[in-house]
Formats: sequence, structure tokens, C-alpha cells
Amino acid sequence: MEAVPSDNYQIDLGNLMAFDPSHHFQSVPSDRDELKNECLAKGTELVQAIANGVFNLPTREDLDGPIVTLPAPTTRLPREKPLPVRRPPTAWETFAKTKGIKNRKKDKVVYDEQTHSWKRRHGYDRVNDDKDVPIIEAKLNDEPGEDPFAKRQTEKKQRVEKNEKNRLRNLKQAAKVGALPSHVQLSATSIPITGTQSIQKKVGKHELESVASMAATSTASGGKFDKKLPGEKPPKHPGKFRKFLPVAEGKGMGNLEREQTDKVLNKLFSKHSHEIFDVNKAVDMYNNKNEKKKRNKKPDGKASPYANKLKPTSGKSFKKTSSSGSSKKSSGKSSGKSFKKSSSKGKGSSK
Repeated sequence: MEAVPSDNYQIDLGNLMAFDPSHHFQSVPSDRDELKNECLAKGTELVQAIANGVFNLPTREDLDGPIVTLPAPTTRLPREKPLPVRRPPTAWETFAKTKGIKNRKKDKVVYDEQTHSWKRRHGYDRVNDDKDVPIIEAKLNDEPGEDPFAKRQTEKKQRVEKNEKNRLRNLKQAAKVGALPSHVQLSATSIPITGTQSIQKKVGKHELESVASMAATSTASGGKFDKKLPGEKPPKHPGKFRKFLPVAEGKGMGNLEREQTDKVLNKLFSKHSHEIFDVNKAVDMYNNKNEKKKRNKKPDGKASPYANKLKPTSGKSFKKTSSSGSSKKSSGKSSGKSFKKSSSKGKGSSK
């Protein structure tokens, strides 16, 4: 280890690390506190040695202040993570190695003779795209009446399925040879994603039931209007359904709404039961209401049209209730006048 000696210390400024190879205790510490103090003192000396070495390095000025560029580390620290496992070769790679076939790197851009331009080998606007061919030349071995465009699409789907099958086979082979990374999803091949070589031998009954229930309820109707197989049980709903109170009152569940309302009212009343009725406040509210009514009336005794804008002005029931309410609140003389006015209006309306 290449280090900068400073007071018998080995300092690695690249890793900001210092070490004292000749450190030893003068005597065995008597207790834990003495050992802790000794370690703190020695650690302080090592940190001070690192700071002295950093301040001796060349600096350059910046907006935030002087900046020091640390040298390259000289101590090789151990690796934190284990070494990655080499990916096992695929079937084609094994075959190519035995036959001595070397993979040649293809160019990404290819010259298209039809359009006389350079195009991509794969992807959008690629060279020799099947969609750009309007006419397909017939061959001698073609069957009469067969659509060449549909045949080409079918062959393409078969090639895609074959490639997917080969990919899954390679994954299974890789799981047998060595562990796969945990981020590789292998649900289609029944290989666990734990990153280990252990493969699940048998699927349990509960796993099959959960998968079947998920597949049955994955439609738009939640499996309600799907065709049922003979002997198939209705799907189970693990969630909870909301229960609403009945609209009509009655016994049992019909009386539940009233019980809940009474429970809320009792809770509110019990919360404010310690409060005493304030008589002075009630009298002030009553006097303010009467003064507001007098203020809204005109000098001739009629109420202003803007006094009660939102209250109905027609109907005998309203007049009777207003006169009776005013007679209870006001004195006897005022109540008599209001009664006469309402009675005279009533006579006029009867005539």
C-alpha cells in the first residue's frame, strides 16, 4: 500500500483514510469508558492528520470557495457486492462455438435498392419492409386462391412464436446451470424470481384456486355474464360490500336508522349537558329581533317590501300564523290591532 507517512501514520487521501500501524495500548483498559476515551483520542489524531494532508494539496478558486482535487486512491478496498454470475450460453451460442461460427456485427443502416436511399435495418421505416411491397410475384408452387399477404402475416406470427419459445427454453436452461437475476420475470415458465436454483415442483390447491378466481373475475363484468362450466362454483368476492340502511321504516333493520339518529343526538346532548341555559343571552336575542322588526316597518305601520324578501306574501295560513306569533310575543294592545287588521282583510276577501 502506497501511503504518505506523517508522524508514523499511513494516509490515503484518495479514500480519506488514515491508519496507525504502530498503535498499541500502554496498559489494558480497566473499563469500557477508558477504552472509549482512548479510541476517541487516537481517532482525533488520525482525522487531524487527514485534514493536514488535504490542506497541503493544491487548491483552485471557485464561486463556492477553494476546491481541492483528491489524488487517486492507493488502498484497494474489498468489494461490497459478490461477483456477478456469468450468463450461461444459449443453445445457438453453444452450437456456434462447436462449429466455429463467429458472430459478425451487422450495420444498423442498409442501402435500399427500391428507394435508392439508406434505411434502418430494423424498426420504423426499415429496409425491405413488407408493407411497402404492393405486389407479390406468384410462384409455381403457390396454391390457387391463397392470399399471399395473409400467408406472409401467418408466417411472421409463427416466427415470433418460435422465437418466444426459444427464449423461454433458454431461460429454463439458464435456471438449471446458474442463478438468474431476480428482476427477470419467469412466471410463464414456472420458475421462481427469488434468484435461486430451486424450482417449484408442484403447485398447491390454494394457488390454483386463486389463479382461477383471478382469471374468472378479470372480465369487464367481473365474471357475472361469463359462461359457466359444469360443476363450477360461483366466484368468491374477497372484498366487503357496502350495506345501506333500508328506505322504509319497520322492525329489525328498518328501525336501525332511527337508532343511529338517536345515538348521535344523545352523544351531542351529553357533550353539552354541562352547559347552563343563559337567560340574559336569550332575552338579548329576543329584544334584538323585535328591534329589527320595528326598523323594517314603515311609518304608516306597513312593513317595507324589502323586509321579508324571501318569505311568501300570499296565503291565509301565513297571515294567521304571523298574527298569532306576533300576538304571543307583543303586548295585549298591539296583538288586538294586528287581529283587527287580519280580520278586516279576511272580511274584504270574503265579500
